[in-house]
Order: sequence, then structure tokens, then C-alpha cells
Amino acid sequence: MTDLVGLYGIKACDTMKKARLWLDAHDIPFVFHDYKKEGVSSEKLRAWIAVVGWEKLINRAGTTFRKLPEELKVQLDEARAIELMVAQPSMIRRPVLEAGELLIGFRPDEYALFFQKKS
Repeated sequence: MTDLVGLYGIKACDTMKKARLWLDAHDIPFVFHDYKKEGVSSEKLRAWIAVVGWEKLINRAGTTFRKLPEELKVQLDEARAIELMVAQPSMIRRPVLEAGELLIGFRPDEYALFFQKKS
């Protein structure tokens, strides 16, 4: 595998912990980017959105999104979604795995298939 694996999320998130453990257990080196410490740029979000769409990237089920004032949630579009995700990265579905392609969320079988194809 030649692509550098980037794993984006929040260190304390349980799903992130599972993804990091899975990558470690399969000897897949990765660079971890913690949104809480490093933030996320609108440029990075736009690049991901070009591949998966903003609807898949934003976590509407999460506490951060649910606690937003209703006026920020209505008529949500790509531009507003980017603004919200930059301001509150906890709103981004996690993890985002970047390795030439994108995987959003963590499902062990999906990771196994993805890395099997890349080897």
C-alpha cells in the first residue's frame, strides 16, 4: 500500500478508538488528526464533500447537531453544513479514513475489504 492513511476524528470518541485499534491490530500505519486539537479546514471538508457529499459527512444523529438552534438546522445546505462543521467539528461523522479513497464511519468488515483491495 503506497497511500498514506489519514484517520480524522476525536480522540475520546469510542468509534475512533475502535478504528485505531483495528488499524493497529492489522499493522496499518496511520496519521491521526484530532479535530478537537487541530480543527478542520473548509478546504478539507470541500474535498471530502466532492467525493461523498455533505449529507454523508454531517452527523445529524449526534448530540452536537441535535443541540443546535432550530434556525441553524432548517434549510441546511452544503455551505451552511461546512460552516457548522468547521465551527464544531464534533458534528462530522467519524472516523473519516483517507487513503486515496474515503471511508466514513467504522465498520470492521468494510475496513478489511478496503485494505484487502489496496494490498
